[in-house]
Amino acid sequence: MAESTETKEVKTKKTTTTKAAAKPKATATTKKASTAKTATAKKPAAKKTKAAVSDLEQRYRMIEVAAYYIAEKDGFAGNPVDYWIAAELQISK
Repeated sequence: MAESTETKEVKTKKTTTTKAAAKPKATATTKKASTAKTATAKKPAAKKTKAAVSDLEQRYRMIEVAAYYIAEKDGFAGNPVDYWIAAELQISK
């Protein structure tokens, strides 16, 4: 029985060395290059969405403030939707 245990150990050692030899090791330059590619690919997409969101938020806030001042000038007597539409027209000019 001692012989069969030794053979199993040898077989497992051979398979692990074979797997390690089959896979090429990644060097530091390979890792840096792949990281740099993914990082640069993600940055422009993030900038576009942040810029679009901030522009929309900024436009919304401008319309909101303009609608408030239009309503205030009218004494808050009218329909809020009408104030909003008037503010949108004013901002769109």
